[in-house]
Amino acid sequence: MRRPLRIAHLPLVDAAPLVVARDLGLAEAEGLTLELVAAPSWSALRDMLGTGQAEAAQMLSPMPVAMALGLGGVPGAVEALQVLSVNGDVIGVSPALAARMGPVRFGDAGGAGAALLAAARRAPVRIGVPFPFSMHAELVHYLLERCGPPAPGEIVIRTVPPPLMADALGAGEVDAFCVGEPWGSDAVERGAGALILPGRAIWAFSPEKVLAARTGWAEAQPARASALMRALHRAARWLSAPANLPLAAEMMARDGALGLSVEMVEPALTGRLRAGSSGEAHVPGFLEFHAGAAAFPWRSQGAWIADRLARRHGLDRKAAQAAGRRVFRSDLYRRLVGDLAADMPGASSKVEGALAVPTAVASRRGMLTLRPDAFFDGRVFEPLPGE
Repeated sequence: MRRPLRIAHLPLVDAAPLVVARDLGLAEAEGLTLELVAAPSWSALRDMLGTGQAEAAQMLSPMPVAMALGLGGVPGAVEALQVLSVNGDVIGVSPALAARMGPVRFGDAGGAGAALLAAARRAPVRIGVPFPFSMHAELVHYLLERCGPPAPGEIVIRTVPPPLMADALGAGEVDAFCVGEPWGSDAVERGAGALILPGRAIWAFSPEKVLAARTGWAEAQPARASALMRALHRAARWLSAPANLPLAAEMMARDGALGLSVEMVEPALTGRLRAGSSGEAHVPGFLEFHAGAAAFPWRSQGAWIADRLARRHGLDRKAAQAAGRRVFRSDLYRRLVGDLAADMPGASSKVEGALAVPTAVASRRGMLTLRPDAFFDGRVFEPLPGE
């Protein structure tokens, strides 16, 4: 009897590759039976992976890096085998905070950051994020630091599980949030708040979720790991076709983990968001699974995350970046996904934020075009020399 492969995940639209790989039979075609286990929080998901209750997990991209740096007080080593989703986050505010901020054009990161800081100077602003070590937190910190930075006590970051974000905003426990869809749209639908930014307005191509496993698992079970990664690659490629998105939304809605309608799920997949009183906002590239080598775990992305964490926690930046690079296993991705991918980058690291337009790059087959990955302030990140 085939042993199911248990994958822990959170009820978010960007879990779509997992659901698609299971429900379209893509995992079965690779010889796997996927068992998706919904976790109530990111800390619970981390513990499920660490204790062996799950073999792999959909994980926030900074979590494996934070664990490698010894942050969070949780022992254990985890590595990122591939990126599951790029972008997909939204920043929203309560009606009261929106009134304090004044008019902000949707998608204007610099304007939104300045308005948030101006409002925080009059009264502290509490911002909810799903986990301390998350791309949500990194985007918020980056935005405010580049627009400010805020004075101590002006901005308070709080942890709120994604499905509870609208409740927390409506109850006045937070004034703003950065969360993955559909939970930002959930807040808009309930009248608890309005969206002011997609996460990609801060960093145009940020690795949001990764496929994580305990360090050494993929090398100890290469056939099992390869089958999983190949199935997820096929699912991501299927999701890249716009004609498939209505069916994907139906699959996500009936999965049961989200507990939301197709009408709430589909906007995140198509990038047509209901921002609030300003109406619908179309965000091209709002959520990517495949295009532009989205699944490739760039070593430089791990280094960027590690560098940001090192700066805030007083760690040695060079050592942290080296640890971050080791966590993002581009070498395993090349080996275990193999020739299934249409193309792969020739390099495993790049200057993050340097691409303002779609750019052809050296690759295995010479057919790869990377998507823009600029930061809103025009800065770039080049990893420090190291291993």
